Amino acid sequence: MIIGLDDTDSRDGMCTTYLLAVLIEKLKAFGSLKDYPLLIRLNPNIKYKTRGNAALAMELELKDRNDSQKVMEIVIKTVDKMAVFSEENTNPGIVFIENPTPDLKNDLSAFSLRAVQDVLEIREAKELLIRHEISHKGYKNERGLIGALAAAGFSLCGLPDHTYELIAYREQKKCGSLREINPATVWSADAATRPDTWDTVDIDNKRIVFAPHSPDPILFGIRGKNEDAVRIAFSIIKSEPVERYIVYRTNQNTDMHLINAKIQEVKNDRSYILSGSISKSPRTITGGHIIFGLSEDGAYIECAAFEPTKGFRRIIRELMKGDEITVFGSVKADTLNLEKIRVNRLNMTQLRNPVCCEKRMKSMGKRQGYRCEKCGTIKKEQAIEKLSRNISEGFYEVPPSARRHLSKPLIRFP
Repeated sequence: MIIGLDDTDSRDGMCTTYLLAVLIEKLKAFGSLKDYPLLIRLNPNIKYKTRGNAALAMELELKDRNDSQKVMEIVIKTVDKMAVFSEENTNPGIVFIENPTPDLKNDLSAFSLRAVQDVLEIREAKELLIRHEISHKGYKNERGLIGALAAAGFSLCGLPDHTYELIAYREQKKCGSLREINPATVWSADAATRPDTWDTVDIDNKRIVFAPHSPDPILFGIRGKNEDAVRIAFSIIKSEPVERYIVYRTNQNTDMHLINAKIQEVKNDRSYILSGSISKSPRTITGGHIIFGLSEDGAYIECAAFEPTKGFRRIIRELMKGDEITVFGSVKADTLNLEKIRVNRLNMTQLRNPVCCEKRMKSMGKRQGYRCEKCGTIKKEQAIEKLSRNISEGFYEVPPSARRHLSKPLIRFP
């Protein structure tokens, strides 16, 4: 039986990953996990999300098929008890898949990917659930059925790329208080396991970034390329008592949300990889955000490096008109929020007024050429001059403190 869950948390507490961790313990009497439980990050631009827009799934190998109904009842009762129904945007969904058919697998493969890259409607999930006679339970407006079905779909169909995250949970009596984590051991864990783990600390900004600040049950999460790496880091970190921990397989840090597209094809609330040339030079706006314009075949989009990206903005400021780049990020309000960029070709020349008698010549008017004020020499055209640039071709990314869950860090690139 594949069990999918989504949307049980709130902005002020609880966490769907914790609910699944509790369920794993409760269901041990009925069977064992066939593989790692899945933590699936859905489209990060969905306005209805509570925090990280994560959906969960696990595949349970039942000891006795006759226990199927009991397992469903336990899952439903646990959600009834633990989900934060008072939150407006909390609309839980539970999905149970048994005896999947090839047709279901084909349908879910497409549906699950769309849940990460596109904007789905509740009716699309319900149509699939009814068509394939999948047992399910939705609450309130039932939006959680989208994520629950998508996560179950990835459990059935597999992930094209994946990483791992070990999530440690707090004792219930500690929730809401400041987390007690020894900083020195966190830096030691990062030093001992990098590059097999990442985003535990933000080296440039001298910050620990693997622990949330909200009053939810998560103590911290360690991300890495395999279970061994995250367990080694976990063994080094000293903290308050851990109630329980789970190692999840996940689509985090895979760029699964990004769609290769042309600028003219862009829609809001999706994430893209776009290429073009800079047509409007970077400018700083109120709040310290940096904006520039990118064009391709007559289509135009503005790209932004927002203040929380910190030092990344220094790179963006060095870009200029004519540079050819590829941008990676999410589009909101017709602006692409940069997650990383690749500088493909730098503009190394510029047109300037010619020099004569050790000074720039003055323009005589539109299309009338340039005159030296000292000797009277006239030249018709501007001069092409070579530029010295403070940036090189290659990849640049935002710091770990500003990285989105799905964004693939350069440390994972070949």
